[in-house]
Amino acid sequence: MTDLPGIVITGASGRMGQMLLRTVLASDKCRLVGAVERAGNPHVGQDVGVMLGGQPIGVTVTDDALSAFARAQAVIDFTAPAATVEFAALAAQARAVHVIGTTGMEESHLTQLAAAARHAVIVRAGNMSLGVNLLTRLTQKVAQALDADWDIEIVEAHHNKKVDAPSGTALMLGEAAAEGRGVSLAQMRDSGRDGITGARASGAIGFSAIRGGDIVGEHDVIFATAGERIILRHVATDRAIFARGALKAALWGQDRAPGAYDMMDVLGL
Repeated sequence: MTDLPGIVITGASGRMGQMLLRTVLASDKCRLVGAVERAGNPHVGQDVGVMLGGQPIGVTVTDDALSAFARAQAVIDFTAPAATVEFAALAAQARAVHVIGTTGMEESHLTQLAAAARHAVIVRAGNMSLGVNLLTRLTQKVAQALDADWDIEIVEAHHNKKVDAPSGTALMLGEAAAEGRGVSLAQMRDSGRDGITGARASGAIGFSAIRGGDIVGEHDVIFATAGERIILRHVATDRAIFARGALKAALWGQDRAPGAYDMMDVLGL
């Protein structure tokens, strides 16, 4: 039992954190060795099993990430950009695989993650599900096959508690479309339209975000031209798919060389 990879979950009391905890605890391929929360969180000091509404399991929620990571072979992290950057440095110090599902990253955050990836394995993706990663590859291939007469629009929908837009998955799809077209997403991105915006720019990659209720995640990639449309769609109904993908990435990263990877690497796509 003790030779199984030890996993630490950050943001443990959140919606995704609890799903990750349950997924790790249900797996026979790893063991839970830590659960991290920010200082001041009411669950710090509580047994994870009790926090999840069950019996004690002997793992306590802590705000000391360094000591938790020191016992781990992998860290699964769906938190916030600033926290993720701090965790990356600590995970690299512990030589633990760092699986990152955090979205809303800016260039400064990515630069710091790249520095950490020189010392440890980092697997980062805007979405950890198999279906979305297949959609990403399809988006790239379709964009590559169609010329600029085909407008590209990405429409995403999530629950009303999501704080960033467009979603990390939508941006991942946008990057795939831009790569297929051989252009830079930063230059062709068009989002947040409001008011008198003028005609749509040729070749732009547009984004629209919907927020409401408890939508887990829906993404449409629309290719539209005169007289016809192609719509690629993925609908997630259970966030357990993201937790399963993240755990797959954590196990895949064991014994890999330090570096930055994504779910395409994990899934062999």
